[in-house]
Amino acid sequence: MSETPPRSTRGLATLLAALSALGPFSIDAYLPSFPDIGAQLQATPLQVQQTLSAYLFAFAAMTLWHGAISDRFGRRKVILAALGLFALASLGCMLASDIRQLWFWRAMQGITAGAGIVISRAIVRDLFDGAAAQRLMAQISMMFALAPAIAPVIGGWLQTWFGWRAVFAFLVLSTAALALACWKLLPETLPPEKRQSLRPAYLARTYFKVMTSPAFLTACAALSLNFGAFFIYVLSAPMFLMTHLGIGETGFLWLFGPAMCGLMTGSTLSSRLAGRISLHRTIALGYVVMSTAALFNLTLNLTLPPALPWSILPIFVYTSGMSLAMPCLSIFALDPFPAQRGLAASCQTFFQSGFNGLLAALIAPALWGSTLSLAYGMLGLLSCGAIAALLQRKLRLLPG
Repeated sequence: MSETPPRSTRGLATLLAALSALGPFSIDAYLPSFPDIGAQLQATPLQVQQTLSAYLFAFAAMTLWHGAISDRFGRRKVILAALGLFALASLGCMLASDIRQLWFWRAMQGITAGAGIVISRAIVRDLFDGAAAQRLMAQISMMFALAPAIAPVIGGWLQTWFGWRAVFAFLVLSTAALALACWKLLPETLPPEKRQSLRPAYLARTYFKVMTSPAFLTACAALSLNFGAFFIYVLSAPMFLMTHLGIGETGFLWLFGPAMCGLMTGSTLSSRLAGRISLHRTIALGYVVMSTAALFNLTLNLTLPPALPWSILPIFVYTSGMSLAMPCLSIFALDPFPAQRGLAASCQTFFQSGFNGLLAALIAPALWGSTLSLAYGMLGLLSCGAIAALLQRKLRLLPG
């Protein structure tokens, strides 16, 4: 494996970022449509919110398998099949006539959307090690950051012009375009001689090995909790922006724009620091930035009423620190399993997306009643993530 990625990896990073971004894009794009979906399908706000939960829990369950299947059949075939099925599920969402049908088709989207992010991580580790892997993951994160920012903007305008079904029509068309690009441009990075078995006994042993690894579990916990401290704002965006800040359905860029800029800033810095300072020091720097943002956010909410721009400013700082630490923590999660990177990437995504489902179903609805409660939620989740990262560092420093 190479330590210095060639310049051509920029094109590969763009394609992998697009694959990774498909899941988050399909979460954020329809957020401005929540009131219209409720009105058209005669559903309560909580019932509409559960379309997110259905998606995220299905996403989590299937991510356990995307990597193992790609370890057996290769990366390219699994991605192409998943994109085709995701397009069909998006069509089902577009044609749904009641909220239960939308729950079902959102779950079908969740089942297939995780292939991109799981297999993209495995492809990076197929090709590169060390600083080179960190740089490519950071490049992917920079481009990936665009999706959550532009998704609600695109969704907001589609909602304004055509209504909520247009958002899912857009997903059908964009997924078809991505599938065509992958068919033309995506290489197979896992040669046949390195493919793994799908035998139940082998899978049971491997899943047990991965899911009982303390180093893996603590890295996954840190990633999930760090992201969760920001993601509660994404899940609460209709309430946070439209209710607390009085922003219209085309104004979601107020939240997602600063978040995107923060993700790109942190990812750029992580890429620049690769090979210059250790992964552990990069993670520590990320936590300093995130802690500063969370404390600043809480102070603002204790002293000032909710309003632009100060209710948004800490999001930029927080996501900068989060994306600075994220590539390094992802590498630490996959490093113990060089022969089963796809399966390990599946388990990593399973933990994060499963926690995201819990956030959508229980934690975000409990916190979105005020901007102050969201600020407390950010600080609490980050604190737990910092504890997990400290435990992970201690485990890696143990001899043997």
